[in-house]
Amino acid sequence: MIPVSLGPLDFSPEPDLHPLYPSSSFISHSLSPDSGLAPSQKSELVSHSLSRACVFGDLSLLQYLLSDHQSQPYVDLSARDEDGLSLISLAILGFGSESERDVEREECVRLLIAQGADAPCADKAGWTALHHAAVLCPPTLVSHLMTHGCSPFAETRRRLTPLDIVTAHTVLPGRDDIALLLEEAMRSQGWMGGRMEEKRRALDEQLKRKGRQKSVRENVSKVLGLQNQWWGSHEEDDGFSSDDSDGEDDQLDDELYTPKLDFTSMLAWSPQELSHIFDAVITTSHTSVRNSQPAITLYLMARFACLTCDQTWLEDLVLGATDAIEEKFFSRSEDITCLVFCLYNATIWLHLMQCDNAINEGCEMLGSFELLEQVINSVFVFIIRYAERRIDQLLDAAILDNSPVASEFESVQFESEWSFLRPFSAKKKSMANTPSHGTPKNSTPSSPPFLPSRPPSPLSLGPAVTPKGLSSLRQTLSRAKAPSTAFNTHSDAPKTTGLRDMTSFLTALHTLLTLSDVNPVLMIQFWSQVMYWTSCEIFNRILTRKKYLCRSKAVQIGMNLVVLEEWIEDMGLPRGIASHFTPVRDLLNWLQCLSSITDFSNLVATIQTMKNINPLQMRRAVRDYKYEVNEGRMTDECIQYLTQLQKDWERHRVKMGVEALRKEMGERERERELEDNLASEAASLNASSETFAAQHSIDNLFDRSHSQSEWEPAKAPQVLGELLDSRHMLPLFLPSDPRVLSATPEKRVVSGYGERAGARTTAHARSTSQVSTLDGGAMKWRCRSRRVRNVDFETLQWVDRFRTKPQVFQMPVHGEEYEETYPSTPLSDDIDDLRINTDVPHTISHGTPLTKRPSARSRGRLSLIGDPVIPISL
Repeated sequence: MIPVSLGPLDFSPEPDLHPLYPSSSFISHSLSPDSGLAPSQKSELVSHSLSRACVFGDLSLLQYLLSDHQSQPYVDLSARDEDGLSLISLAILGFGSESERDVEREECVRLLIAQGADAPCADKAGWTALHHAAVLCPPTLVSHLMTHGCSPFAETRRRLTPLDIVTAHTVLPGRDDIALLLEEAMRSQGWMGGRMEEKRRALDEQLKRKGRQKSVRENVSKVLGLQNQWWGSHEEDDGFSSDDSDGEDDQLDDELYTPKLDFTSMLAWSPQELSHIFDAVITTSHTSVRNSQPAITLYLMARFACLTCDQTWLEDLVLGATDAIEEKFFSRSEDITCLVFCLYNATIWLHLMQCDNAINEGCEMLGSFELLEQVINSVFVFIIRYAERRIDQLLDAAILDNSPVASEFESVQFESEWSFLRPFSAKKKSMANTPSHGTPKNSTPSSPPFLPSRPPSPLSLGPAVTPKGLSSLRQTLSRAKAPSTAFNTHSDAPKTTGLRDMTSFLTALHTLLTLSDVNPVLMIQFWSQVMYWTSCEIFNRILTRKKYLCRSKAVQIGMNLVVLEEWIEDMGLPRGIASHFTPVRDLLNWLQCLSSITDFSNLVATIQTMKNINPLQMRRAVRDYKYEVNEGRMTDECIQYLTQLQKDWERHRVKMGVEALRKEMGERERERELEDNLASEAASLNASSETFAAQHSIDNLFDRSHSQSEWEPAKAPQVLGELLDSRHMLPLFLPSDPRVLSATPEKRVVSGYGERAGARTTAHARSTSQVSTLDGGAMKWRCRSRRVRNVDFETLQWVDRFRTKPQVFQMPVHGEEYEETYPSTPLSDDIDDLRINTDVPHTISHGTPLTKRPSARSRGRLSLIGDPVIPISL
């Protein structure tokens, strides 16, 4: 073993180059020539001492290091630590730890800047000294940094400016002055708002929008009595955003409407499972807003039946499903959510099958589309009846009995009233209306909400109405005027509530249909039918109740009618819907002017202007009219002329009745010939020409080059008697293009629901531009063909959720053989919809092809189980 020689060992201690609390005396001794330190060691000592002076805010030590002649050669003001922090940043990070040293620490920062330290330099995270100062330093130091090279636009690696860090979503506590200082400095350099500010604004708008949506849903649920489960637990946007683009799905390829002919776009099923599937998908399914899973499930099942099976499978599916849908809404006719849910899914199902070119021809041959249209019409009628029942409860209090300006009519006296009780009631009223000691005499109550500030002018009657003819009415109104008091306001409040309740119900129902994505043309025709019924009911109740047959009541009812007409405009509905009120308007105008007609020529001119009421209705209004005290009367000559018109009209009525009976018998005969001998094409063209104009007007609503104000509702048959037929149903038309069946209404018209309608100053306070936006342009709608085809994987579990265990069965095969081959159709990977990967053996089958012959099954809607379903007449 060779011995190893070791040199002399040096056990002298190393100099302390990193003292915990360096002092000027220690640094002076270490930097002296007699210390024995190398220049690199002296530089390390000075750098460490400089960092410690900045960390602790030791101003005296920092001044010594920067001014001593021994340490100056080793001072490096651009030094960084392991995180890339500069000396200025190290000094700033100590703010707040010792508040009594903050003034000294600020002086350290100013001294470093004065000695030439680089203030704008950033650390490894991109933070500059100004970023740290914005969070920790006082405004004086922040301003000093910005005036010495630090830019308020400097961004970190995460693209955050000092203002972004201070404000974030909300301003840091106690840093409001810093945020204001930075914002003003940035705006002085042309800054208009940063990315974080835009995000904050967007987030605030989103929160406000969600709050409005929640408020709208709560208001609708309160008025209509809906359950919270209807809106669902998800926070889906209801479409109230103002930047909605119309027709975002207009340009869609045919593959979306007609998927590939493989099993990836079908839902396999068997006839034995239909009852369970119908129970899961239709009968016991949870109704929720905009849930189209029942429709898409039935559509996928229909594709399987039509493309892989025979017509019996498809017929069983369509008949069974329509039966289940009808049973559902027949049993829940008072549940508006169930009715809307069935209407929405039936419309979407019809849209899906009509747009699919692979199955629409077969479905047309079997009459499946006709069955679905019948279901849509039935549930449509149920929703109409629901609205009519609710309006019927509010109609008298809202329109007929409501007095917008009751103070002007409270002193009206009628000839039929007992006058000897009037003085006592007048004295009692005067005593009750005497103002108290502390009540100002000239105080007037605020106008009730939902009412116009002035009564509407009656429709122009041409030369028939002159200022002289209405002078007696003006005298009555002037005589009836009385000072408004708090008592009068209190007595009018219940009457005004009826009108408010009615408009609230109408708005809530319209909002529900809009948020449920009911097709806009269905909504327009729905409100057309409802307003037609409302007009007929108002007309009949006025004509059959003598208390309304007076000119003062006619003025009040006309003012209330203005609210309904304004509501139609506010909801963005076509003006043509308000045309249903023209008979009521003519009747009200007739009541206002009949007592002032004393000239025969004036009567003839007046009758010619009222084309929506017949002589029978005019004569009854004159016969049962309630005359006010000192009100003029129609002359005997005019009454005899009306009587003669009534007789002529009755003869015309009999003639029209005979012609209508002959026409009905002729139509029945033609229908019998069509069923037996397949009548010629000319007869079918003649029958279809009557509805062509109405169908064309419906299609024009989806044409954005046509204004919806051009749409006119279907006309009701001419009334030959005294009363209008409120039970008459206007025809329902679906759009000719099945692709627009998935259209949804534009939702901006209901975004303000919940605001007080009484805030409007006058009945006509809306500007011309606003009215043109609501009604003058095209109908606002958006196509949602892609969204209604979205299928979740949970759909399969939803369909089978009531099955406790798998059921194994063997299909009976008659005269058929199964091949051992399996489908070789490649599965496409680029399809976004649900694809079901099933391996079903091909069948060598000679199934019955789809033909135009009627099915052997009864059209009486037999259920799949075999029990007959008794049809319920509407």
